[in-house]
Amino acid sequence: MKQRFSKIVLFILITGLITACNSVKRVGENEHLLVKNTIYIDSVKNKSEQIDNLLYQEPNKSMFGLPVRLYIYNLARPNIDSILDAHLNRSAKHRKRLERFLSKKQLGQYIESKQGFNSWLKSTGEAPTLVSEPRAIKSVKRLEDYYTNNGWFDVSAKFDTIQKTAKKTEVEYHVNLGSPYVIDSVSTKIMSPIVDSIYNQFKNRSFLVKGKQYKTEDFEAERDRITRSLRNHGIYQFSQDYVIFQADTINTNKKIGVEIQIKDYALKNQDSARRVPFKVYKIKDVNIFTDSSHDTRNSTIQDSVSFNGYNLYSYEKMAFRPKALTDAVFINPGNVFSDIARTRTYQHLSELKTFKYPDIKYIENPDTTLTANIYLKPLKKFNLGFSTEVSMSDIQVIGFTVSPSLLARNIFKGAETLQLSGFASIGSSKEASSNSSKNKDVFFDINEIGADLKLTIPRLFFPIKTDSLIPKYMSPTTRIGLTVASQKNVGLDKRSFTGSLNYNWRPKKGKTQALDLFNAQYVRNLNPDNYFYVYSTSYNTLNDMAHDIGYIPRTEDLSIPDGTDEFINEVLSDNPPPGTTDDDIQTVNNIDERMIRLTENNLIVSTAYTFIKDSRRNTSDEDFFIFRFKIESAGNLLALGSKLANSPKNDDGRYELFNVAYSQFIKTEFDFTKHWDLGHKNILAIRSFFGIAVPYGNSPNIPFAKSFFAGGANDNRAWTAYDLGPGSSQSNDDFNEANLKLALNIEHRFNMFGDLYGAFFVDIGNIWNVFDNIEDESATFNNLSSLKDTAIGSGFGLRYDFSFLVFRFDIGFKTYDPSYSEGERWLKNYNFGHAVYNVGINYPF
Repeated sequence: MKQRFSKIVLFILITGLITACNSVKRVGENEHLLVKNTIYIDSVKNKSEQIDNLLYQEPNKSMFGLPVRLYIYNLARPNIDSILDAHLNRSAKHRKRLERFLSKKQLGQYIESKQGFNSWLKSTGEAPTLVSEPRAIKSVKRLEDYYTNNGWFDVSAKFDTIQKTAKKTEVEYHVNLGSPYVIDSVSTKIMSPIVDSIYNQFKNRSFLVKGKQYKTEDFEAERDRITRSLRNHGIYQFSQDYVIFQADTINTNKKIGVEIQIKDYALKNQDSARRVPFKVYKIKDVNIFTDSSHDTRNSTIQDSVSFNGYNLYSYEKMAFRPKALTDAVFINPGNVFSDIARTRTYQHLSELKTFKYPDIKYIENPDTTLTANIYLKPLKKFNLGFSTEVSMSDIQVIGFTVSPSLLARNIFKGAETLQLSGFASIGSSKEASSNSSKNKDVFFDINEIGADLKLTIPRLFFPIKTDSLIPKYMSPTTRIGLTVASQKNVGLDKRSFTGSLNYNWRPKKGKTQALDLFNAQYVRNLNPDNYFYVYSTSYNTLNDMAHDIGYIPRTEDLSIPDGTDEFINEVLSDNPPPGTTDDDIQTVNNIDERMIRLTENNLIVSTAYTFIKDSRRNTSDEDFFIFRFKIESAGNLLALGSKLANSPKNDDGRYELFNVAYSQFIKTEFDFTKHWDLGHKNILAIRSFFGIAVPYGNSPNIPFAKSFFAGGANDNRAWTAYDLGPGSSQSNDDFNEANLKLALNIEHRFNMFGDLYGAFFVDIGNIWNVFDNIEDESATFNNLSSLKDTAIGSGFGLRYDFSFLVFRFDIGFKTYDPSYSEGERWLKNYNFGHAVYNVGINYPF
């Protein structure tokens, strides 16, 4: 009976699938499904997406060559209401029997569910695209207009329909271009002498160049350029309407003579209008109303002050220091009117995060001057915030965080913002303190509490003036931060203090520079004896070794920390336990070195410089690059001070400050990302990364917080975070890290249908130790031959675009695994059983 039922269900599913896969199922009589568009330009098949997008009709979207959404749509019943009604009322008693059996309410819910599912099929699917002759005619007209606007004035186009089957049709568009028209000469006819003078200063930047093919967009760009140039040089009354182009194309052998005409100003009176030459306007007064609002529109000014030629007014007592506001204003009294000055004023006043979007109005004066009135609407002085977060990571199964915050604006009357936030979190770890017997019954074995204080100053807070080096149009800001945090039952239980002084500025659009003048970080490990509870893999290695050589019976385990410490000391002594091999001694030595490094307290005092170049024009740009460079130096001033003061060194030969050996190193990073828009929602993205941190002087190695790791959802996705490397070593560490990293990621993203995207990727890279005290050859980068230990992962994934974020799921396979011996590294565990599954938010690069 069960087998018969299964066969019936399988038959129904197959029948439904075959029925749905009939793409012309919903195509009526005398209708044709559009299955393909082809455009031929001078008999050559077009391959440009831009040209394809000119057509008014597109075939149904396909995935792997199949119109999947059309199939889904075909599963829906076009007349579901009448079908349900006919089914329920097929006899006089049928509906009443159903109502008695199900009740009226349940029957109504049944009908709604059928209607709802049918609607879902229609909305999820895609209706068939039917060939439309009017749309094809409009497409021909659009093709002709496009090429006309690009210089082919003699273009002609037509379309043909090619019937493939009874209900499937292809449409071919044939475009004949002819020869393009080319600009032969450019002349001017400018009425106002001052306009002519300004134009000639910048005419070498013109978009209209002799010998260049005609393009309508060049004329539009030239009109914009002329307008911007004139308005940025005092011609306040100028607009695009005053620029006219005259193009002579008659009997010119397809050579165009262009004349740029710029009229005089149209001065309009009540009953007449006349033309007069344009004049240059200057700024006479700049009035800043610091607390303008709808409520104060009829109020009387209560406080005012003049500062550097600016007039500041307040309807209440002045709440701002004048310089704080005038530093953000680029409209200067006595200067020539400029649109750039107004735009920069809008931008910088908004960046203060103290006001709503400002309002700037100009008033013309009889003496060819302007009065600029700037109306500012302050935001509330204090804002309370509260946020919650649920997180998952490679270390944490689940975590919950709450973060209350207080934001105070204009705290020192200089448009500064002060933010005080606290955070508290609890979580459940995978392997950390859950391995500790004292915590084995505690699910939430992670907790952290801390506070963060940030002061943002909208200028460079520095003892000497920096305006000549970093002028105010670069939006300089100063950030001072202080963070205190305490972790319990995470790692070694840590308490950290961080203080920083940071400067940021933007010299040009798309370029950002930052200088961390001072960044001090102190990390104190509260529970170093818990090391082997946390790094369980290292513990298991010691414990198994102790069993294998008969150091302890198989029925016992090394105690933590006394048993582990004693075992390490004996293995590394001059008389190791019987049965200990040289490989065992090396393994224990590596574990001991790492334990010492990770359990020691850290003091890092560093300075860093960061440069970022971002070529994105807007958030939707998919053809861009981002380059980031960072260099960081730590411990140099402290080392110099220690030498000058002739400070004593500790037993390890290191200088100390507050009983902590401070770190000394130099670290640099290069990060380059490039996206290519391949058309039809296909993106090719690459990222390359190189980073190296070199310890010297007071440090034999790099602190854990400043080292590199490999693997994870945003790196090499065939390995989990901290699981890859270093080099070809078969590491026994739970969290692998090193001080040299190379990475290259390549990803092809493509649209499947709707907001669902797919991706194929290849991730290449690894980490190594270099110039430090690690002696393991397999973990060390010695020369270019070490590149043979570069890991390769590959895989595929899905992305769903929610517009405000992208949900990402990737499956990575170990394609080349350097942890295996040479000759056995390729495709060793290339299967779903050994794959790594990654979930992430937004794209990895």
